Amino acid sequence: MARDLHSSSSGEIQHVRSSSWRISSNRHNVIHPVDIDTPPPSAAPTPSPVVYREVKHFKKWTVWLVPCFIASNTVMFLITMAVNNCPKNSVHCIGRFLGRLSFQSFKENPLLGPSSSTLLKMGALQVSRVVDKRQVWLLITCIWLHGGLFHLLANMLSLVLIGIQLEQEFGFVRIGCLYLISGLGGSLMSALFIQSNISVGASGALFGLLGGMLSEIITNWTIYSKKVATLVTLLAIIAVNLAVGILPHVDNFAHMGGFLSGFFLGFVILIRPQYSWITQKYTPPGFISTSIKPKFQMYQRTLWAISLIVLITGFTLGLVMLLRGVNANDYCSWCHYLSCVPTSRWSCKTSPSFCTASQVGNNWNLTCSGSGESHIYTLPSATSSQINGLCSEVCG
Repeated sequence: MARDLHSSSSGEIQHVRSSSWRISSNRHNVIHPVDIDTPPPSAAPTPSPVVYREVKHFKKWTVWLVPCFIASNTVMFLITMAVNNCPKNSVHCIGRFLGRLSFQSFKENPLLGPSSSTLLKMGALQVSRVVDKRQVWLLITCIWLHGGLFHLLANMLSLVLIGIQLEQEFGFVRIGCLYLISGLGGSLMSALFIQSNISVGASGALFGLLGGMLSEIITNWTIYSKKVATLVTLLAIIAVNLAVGILPHVDNFAHMGGFLSGFFLGFVILIRPQYSWITQKYTPPGFISTSIKPKFQMYQRTLWAISLIVLITGFTLGLVMLLRGVNANDYCSWCHYLSCVPTSRWSCKTSPSFCTASQVGNNWNLTCSGSGESHIYTLPSATSSQINGLCSEVCG
């Protein structure tokens, strides 16, 4: 800062407004003052402190959507159990003191839940209804239903552990899109490979959150301090969860479809500005950077474009194949092992239960068409739902 004194006509020295000078870029090199009030020259100059802006890299969001998802899934389970009304529609129930909310027998549903017919009534995914009746909305409604109390508790606990942290970091819009689109991707892959059974559950959406976490680490690699440890830990969690899916009665295709959808979607909606851009943004006032760094690096832009193309192509191709009634197992003879590996302890056959029924008075003789096992029940006035429930017990 330049400082200048001028003498008055009376010979006395008087203080004038000091100026900070800047040189104009015109051809006359005219010097223009920038007015700044300064103390008189007798006063000692006091250095002004450098003021730094507080560095807040990313906003912490208030979590409310994940609790709403948990509440919605719980309410839907209670409504499903009320519609099921086991004491009225079935012979054997667990927890009859619960009234309409009592569970089907363990032989029919070992997860403590409703019957298959009730799940179908509430919107479970059945491929024949999507293909023949064009009920495409079942791909979404099925992710809000659960096969039983154990199924619900396991999924909601996972949603608490994964979803709350993600919503704090990225907000409800992006996490809501990640959850729903991943759930749709899981339902779509399940429908292409498993066409004989019904499917319900939020597992595909939850695996989509895991996939989004993995792609978020990759695309935002520069902001992590413990990169390798974070990546290895997440990969181990994903591997264990996918390995559990090879057990029977677990829809691992929904898990894989949700995971892949969330993985590619994470590159699109969970992208962060690179760390060097953030530190440049929060530099102290007056700091002049010698190089202007872009907000996103080239690898981030490349992954964003590739992932968007893969998502659009995959969902479009999958829906077209499903509506045309294509069975993906016809094009991949070994893919069924990705969902269930048969061993000496269990079988992977998942054919639906069919029974032949014969009535003599009040006695009903039910024979399972698959196993040949039969049983006689005494039912004075049997309904079709009771017969279906007993058939599930015999074949179970």
